[in-house]
Amino acid sequence: MSADVVSPAGGRRQVFLFLQGPVTPFFARIADALEARGHRCLRVNLCFGDWLFWRRAGAHDFRSSREKWPAYVADLIDREGVTDLVLLGEQRYYHKVAIAAAKARGLHVTVTDFGYLRPDWITLERDGMSGDSCFPRDPEAILDLAGKAPEPDLAPRYKDSFLTQIVWDMAYHLLSNWLWWLYPSYTSHQVHHPALVYLGTGLHILTARRRGPRVDAAVDAIKAAGTRYYVMPLQMENDFQLRAYSPFFDLKTPIHTVIRSFAGSAPEGSRLLIKVHPLDPGVRNWGRIVRRSAQKWGVADRVDYLDGGDLGRMLDGCQGVVTVNSTVGMWSMRAGKPTMTLGAAVYDVAGLTFQGPLDRFWTEGEAPRPDLWEAFIKAIVAHIQIRGVYYRREGMQAAVEAAAARLDLAQGAWLEDRPQPVRRLQGFAAPEVGLGPIEGLQGA
Repeated sequence: MSADVVSPAGGRRQVFLFLQGPVTPFFARIADALEARGHRCLRVNLCFGDWLFWRRAGAHDFRSSREKWPAYVADLIDREGVTDLVLLGEQRYYHKVAIAAAKARGLHVTVTDFGYLRPDWITLERDGMSGDSCFPRDPEAILDLAGKAPEPDLAPRYKDSFLTQIVWDMAYHLLSNWLWWLYPSYTSHQVHHPALVYLGTGLHILTARRRGPRVDAAVDAIKAAGTRYYVMPLQMENDFQLRAYSPFFDLKTPIHTVIRSFAGSAPEGSRLLIKVHPLDPGVRNWGRIVRRSAQKWGVADRVDYLDGGDLGRMLDGCQGVVTVNSTVGMWSMRAGKPTMTLGAAVYDVAGLTFQGPLDRFWTEGEAPRPDLWEAFIKAIVAHIQIRGVYYRREGMQAAVEAAAARLDLAQGAWLEDRPQPVRRLQGFAAPEVGLGPIEGLQGA
């Protein structure tokens, strides 16, 4: 079917191809909204979970081997006259192949994920997130965008449901695993077996209430003593923000890198607080890895591993935050704290984050410029965020309507200019960072 057909609304009829998305009916409902506008929507189901959260017309089931996927998706795009590709996780194998085929044909590629702002925002960007984001990194360009954008309403509107998220996520991954024979050649992007992840994460959540008060008390004691301290929030090791948008092949390496730099360059007597992600499944013993690294670099008495506690309380009194590219960096800057990213992040902008080498951050890090921070928030709200949530009806419906309006070329507006390549992904393992000497800790 030709992509040049005119829709009933008067614009060019678009043909959307949806691949894997958030584990929710979000994509199926966007398809309903787009088809109500006169467009056409297709979907490729790669596993049973994909089928479970689509269950509407337009689906194609891909059950062949990965080797046949490039030819399959290219043929589908050409045969059906696809104009737009929509997905979550642009670094998954199936998605990378589809994106390459789409861009070779000049199609629009849109990605979504949890919002850079919390609690009720969703990211909707062209081409990709972090290092692939079209959002500018130039401060003047951000100020210019903000000057043309309306004042944002940041007051929370919608509540999400963590319980629904858990139930839907387990249904998607466990059923896809148990019913593998329906899609026998599918290879998941997940690092660990879902059953192991759910057991570990569930235990971690159940014991968090017991750990939290002890961690908060320890942080309060550090503050009461007047000790300078820095915070490093850990990310999930299976997160593509870490795996694709940083120079690190695992989570151990940035831990060792930061501790080594802290030991050699941080002010004497200061402390480093390393906080594990609240949903970490416990597959790796991060506490042991942190302790061994601190011992190796002679700062065992100055590095604290924290599992639980109030992140806001930690940020409140800290001297700065070092992160790979976690959204905690946004929290840190909102609190006016010096922040440094070790990977690609949409907020890694001169004037917001520290741009020098890690060894200098401990003594030279500066708070973000208030005017640039306000402009940054205003610009991302106007261009790469939509209001809503994934897991509760009212907020999901708001997000569906906003996404459909943005995706409809007759109404939506996008940032089209690509930013300069993100500098931290090029030559990051420089002498001042020094990844080499930590190789002896890889077995930690």
